[in-house]
Amino acid sequence: MRGRVSGYVISSLLAVLVCATGRYASAQAPQYAQADIEHGSGIYAAECASCHGANGDAISGVNLRSGQFRRASSDQDLTGIIPNGIPGTGMLAHKFAQSELVGLVAYLRNMRDFDGRAVALGDAGRGRMVFEGKGGCTSCHRVNEKGSRVAPNLSDIGAIRAAGALQNSLVDPSSAMMPINRPVRAVTKDGKVINGRRLNEDTYTVQLLDEQERLVSLLKSDLRGYTILTKSPMASYKDTLSGAELADVLAYLVSLKGS
Repeated sequence: MRGRVSGYVISSLLAVLVCATGRYASAQAPQYAQADIEHGSGIYAAECASCHGANGDAISGVNLRSGQFRRASSDQDLTGIIPNGIPGTGMLAHKFAQSELVGLVAYLRNMRDFDGRAVALGDAGRGRMVFEGKGGCTSCHRVNEKGSRVAPNLSDIGAIRAAGALQNSLVDPSSAMMPINRPVRAVTKDGKVINGRRLNEDTYTVQLLDEQERLVSLLKSDLRGYTILTKSPMASYKDTLSGAELADVLAYLVSLKGS
């Protein structure tokens, strides 16, 4: 996992953004997933609180809980300023992982109403144990050099998917599938059925990784049926893992940032 940006850089960012124009209505908060807000609160605590304080009011003239911004009126503005910085100011450019950026923006937008004391943050270490043990996740997924290749590799999933999306994938996998990750079912002209994960596809061919982790290349002209499925083969963990276990697995997935 890459190193964290210094608290000074984040402090400079937030000090520049906050001002006395336009309060962001708390009624808009539901557009942010709770998991993203909680993820953002962790980023804030680790990188921002040392300068801004736990309540965001430790710097004179700045109150992060107010929801007031000088150079940003939308989330899109924020996500443009954070990685690019502001020339001529103390706000330096810094590239967050996309999931961290989503979480930080979500937390800033909801900081006034968010009570971190009520949040039972998951533990990534325990989450790894559930992931590899009770959850049986490595029977399909791979993390670094451990696990199966049948389902998508999760080694850097915490860098490319936000916490809210990952949480949804644990409790309602079919609704959270990305199009490229949808399973496929191919039937050859002689009746052979091949289920697998699509790796590549063009007008004339499709390459799959089948259920035995074998690479299969097919000519579409040799198929009598080819279906991209909308139901995930992954079962929901809503009823098989406790709330604490789900929180721990989520913390583990968020921590996976690749090399």
